[in-house]
Amino acid sequence: MTAGDLHLQTLTQLARGLEQGDFTSVELVQALLERIEAHNSELNALLTVTADHALEEAKRSDAQRNKGENKVPGIGVLNGLPLVHKDIFCTRGVLTTCGSRMLEDFVSPYDATVVERLAGAGAIMLGKSNMDEFAMGSSNETSYFGPVRNPWDLERSPGGSSGGSSASVAARLTPAATGTDTGGSIRQPAALTGTTGLKPTYGRVSRYGMIAFASSLDQAGVITRSAEDAALLLGVMAGFDQRDSTSIDHPVPDYVAGLGESLAGLRVGVVRQHFDAGLDELLVKGCLDIG
Repeated sequence: MTAGDLHLQTLTQLARGLEQGDFTSVELVQALLERIEAHNSELNALLTVTADHALEEAKRSDAQRNKGENKVPGIGVLNGLPLVHKDIFCTRGVLTTCGSRMLEDFVSPYDATVVERLAGAGAIMLGKSNMDEFAMGSSNETSYFGPVRNPWDLERSPGGSSGGSSASVAARLTPAATGTDTGGSIRQPAALTGTTGLKPTYGRVSRYGMIAFASSLDQAGVITRSAEDAALLLGVMAGFDQRDSTSIDHPVPDYVAGLGESLAGLRVGVVRQHFDAGLDELLVKGCLDIG
């Protein structure tokens, strides 16, 4: 595996590569930062790039691994792995704009619980992703900082409001990104960019430090390249948080282990009346054939 190929790997593949010593976290982060430098200007997927911080964290992770400290209980399962946060999550010392002119200079004094837990598991933040202003939109065209482009076709939308997250994963600028979903803002952009999006059950993931669009519906989730990656991240993000009154105090299962369960007897329902004018004919045919 060469540095030029690292962006092609999923999060779980990268985790194995780091563990086996195929490459270092610094090499991985540097490769992705170079890719961001090369492609973000045309995609407008990331609003803030935390290059210096990411490289420092990567060096720390490599030092832990070289000393064998990554085997010590408490060192996270995401140690040395990079990701991007939607710019709706508060990040201590880093801009949190929500895609709005109103917050274009706002630097949060604290981390959202999602940010805190992922960092605690060793994840490295590469930057903050563009979004519809205050998550109000479904095309990522309402951001004060300009629209996000779909990496598969720059003339098309990547969906929204988590369009920056979906575009950055689809363009291989990052193996994973956080997002938020009120009425489809993770699932819809994931569908439009060919990525994997997951909106967890309400209350499963803390909303503390997530600037709300609609508190009674908002939920933090992930956009990745595989179900395994989504399960890995959800296992870290999920769990009770006393700072969020809607957080569910319930044990977090092993989502990755659950991926091996049989699908025998599973039924998939498709609501046919939602397939109306304006949808791509191939999409409609494919979904109805499944249903």
